[in-house]
Amino acid sequence: MSVKIYAMTHKQFAVPDDPMYVPLHVGHKNAKEDFGYIGDDTGDNISELNCYYAELSGAYWVWKNVVDVDYVGICHYRRFLMGEEGYVFSEAEYEQILQTYDIVTTKQLELPGSYRNGFGAHHNVSILDETGRIISEIYPEYYDTFVSLVHQDKTYFGNIMVAEKKLYDAYCEWLFTIFFALQERIDLTFADDYHKRVFGFISEFLLYVWVKARNLKAYECRVAVIGEKKETNEVMEKMADYFWRRDAAGAKAYFASVLKKRPDILMEASDINGECKLCLQAVSTANLELAEYGSCFLQHINGYTEIMEYFRGLNSIAAEAVFAVSTESEQKERKAKTEYVKTIEQKSRGQGKESVPSWTSDIAIRAAVRLYAYGSENAERAYRYCKKVFFKCKN
Repeated sequence: MSVKIYAMTHKQFAVPDDPMYVPLHVGHKNAKEDFGYIGDDTGDNISELNCYYAELSGAYWVWKNVVDVDYVGICHYRRFLMGEEGYVFSEAEYEQILQTYDIVTTKQLELPGSYRNGFGAHHNVSILDETGRIISEIYPEYYDTFVSLVHQDKTYFGNIMVAEKKLYDAYCEWLFTIFFALQERIDLTFADDYHKRVFGFISEFLLYVWVKARNLKAYECRVAVIGEKKETNEVMEKMADYFWRRDAAGAKAYFASVLKKRPDILMEASDINGECKLCLQAVSTANLELAEYGSCFLQHINGYTEIMEYFRGLNSIAAEAVFAVSTESEQKERKAKTEYVKTIEQKSRGQGKESVPSWTSDIAIRAAVRLYAYGSENAERAYRYCKKVFFKCKN
C-alpha cells in the first residue's frame, strides 16, 4: 500500500516532515509567486479556474494526474486530519484505518439551522438550488439524499479526505460533472473574491451527500489547524489599532466591512484562539455602552491584550452563571451556585487568573451571558444572578 496526501496551498508553509504529504500550489497558472512546489497547471488541469474552485483545482489535478498510489488524500496547508489523541495521522495509521473504512474525512459540522438557510445567509441560494436540479437530471439516484440533507443541520467541511484512489476518482468524476454543468448555468460575476469560490463552498456539502447516498463507511475525525490565517492576523492587528485609539465607531465600521467580505472570519478554522469573536463582542459592547452611558470600557483599558483578557474573564463568569441557573435538579443547582459564588469572589477580587473590574457595566454582563444561555429564560435568570452575586462580591 502507498498513501499520498496533497496539501493544497497558495502560499509558502512549513511542510510536515513526512514524505506522505506533498504540497500542491493551487491556482499556480495565475500565481504571482512560485514556491518551488508542484503546481496544479500541468497535464489535464483547471488551474485558471482556481478563483471559482479554490482548493478543488488541486483536487481535480490529483484526480487527473496522480496514478501511482493506492490511496490518495487532499488537505490544506493549515488543516490536517488527526486522531482523538491530538496527533496527525501517519501513513501506517491511514493504512490501518482504510482496511476497515471507505473514507477518512472530517467530523460533521453541526449548524445552527439547515444547510440551505446557512448557505443562503452568505451566498446566492439559487446557486445551491440549481445544483440540486442538476443532480436530479444527471444523478437522480442522489437527489433524494440531497433534498433531505440540504434541509438538515450537518455537513462536512474543508474538502479534506483520504480514500482508495479509485473511490477518490469516482467522487471527482461525480463532483466535477455536476459543477461543469452548473458553471454553464450560473452568472460567474461575483462581488468579491470570497464569494467567487462558490464551487469550493458547495463541494464541502456535496461530499457529505455523496458519502451518505452511497452508504460509505466514513471515519470522521478531528482537524488539526496549524497557525492563524494571515488575513485573520491582519484583522486583529487592525482592531488593536482601533482599540488603542479608543475609536469604537471606527472599529464597528471596520469589523462590519470585514464580515461582509469574509463571513467565515468567525469560524473556528479561521479564528483558532477565538479572538475575532472576542473583538466582535468588544466592539458591540463598546458601542452599546456609548449609546447608553456616553462612555465605554475603552476609557479604562485600550490595550489589545488587556481587552482580550477582560472579555475572557467576563465570559468565564457568565458561563458559570448560566450553568448555575440551568442545572437539572435542585441539589445540583445549590452545589453549582455555591461553587459559582466562590469562583466569582476570587475573580472579582483579582485572586483568580482573570479579574473583572468594578467598572464593568450591565450591558457588558448581559452581552456575555447571552453567549452562553441557549434560551431567553436562562439568559435573563443568569443575567440577574450574575449581576447580583458579582456586585455583592465587589462591595
